Amino acid sequence: MNREYKSVRSEYGKTLVELGKVNKDIVVLDADLSSSTQTKLFAKEFPERFFNVGISEQDLITTAAGLSCTGKIPFVSTFAMFASGRAWEQVRNTICYSNLNVKIAATHGGITVGEDGASHQALEDISLMRSIPNMTVIVPADAEETRQAIKFAAEFNGPVYIRISRSNLPDIFDSNYKFDYKKANIIKEGKDITLITNGETLVETIDCAKILSEKGIDAEIINVPVVKPLDNETIINSAKKTNRVITIENHSIIGGLGSAICELLSEKYPTKVTRIGTNDEFGQSGTAKELMAFYGLNAEKLAQKITGLIK
Repeated sequence: MNREYKSVRSEYGKTLVELGKVNKDIVVLDADLSSSTQTKLFAKEFPERFFNVGISEQDLITTAAGLSCTGKIPFVSTFAMFASGRAWEQVRNTICYSNLNVKIAATHGGITVGEDGASHQALEDISLMRSIPNMTVIVPADAEETRQAIKFAAEFNGPVYIRISRSNLPDIFDSNYKFDYKKANIIKEGKDITLITNGETLVETIDCAKILSEKGIDAEIINVPVVKPLDNETIINSAKKTNRVITIENHSIIGGLGSAICELLSEKYPTKVTRIGTNDEFGQSGTAKELMAFYGLNAEKLAQKITGLIK
């Protein structure tokens, strides 16, 4: 299928500039990765409100915390591996414990970091962030959803973690889409099985559902951009309809979206759930396309596995 792919990171940078023009309290911090995170766009437009702390992620978080205490709205960016891992204690004890108004927009999450390999492929960041009290966790699936999620974060009072894809992604949503952090989106209704996903795997899941349809399997697709707080109602209603749920994510199956769905359904509506993501293992070096196929996260591999599960 021919699709136009857009840089989600560039959309993030452009949205920061747009917000910066209307709200002088917005400041942006980076840890010497502004070309990769695209915060360089904000730095060029508002150099007096941009702070590069260098390769010092703990300082990145605590500096942002201090700025938030003066009434500023800090957006903090670095790779997901560093924001969720290296600076986890500062995120927990400095930002979330005090419920400070800091936004962590982390790029390069998941297996699609590609050739940088296991050391830079954050497969645990959603798990780490959603386990902290007061933290809202968002995983947008394309440029438009990213733009709206960033705008939401700027207006929301409290800590927010947003995972931004390294990969360029095709448009799924247009300007008619309305991001609602309390609601998941039913992308396609179906009766045989519920597919729950977000982020980069949404487009793969949409394509997977088309393959399944050719095999006579009618899949419902739910996009869950907000992993925490979770939209319980939409998920439970779909589980009641299909009685079979599969979660798909560019993340470890431990602690991420799949775990959140299992926790909900085990308590509210016990349902058979299969989690598809990376298993209890590290990633490896390769192109994003190669790794998505290797870990069974592209449309063809997903359709093959799901067909086998149903049979």
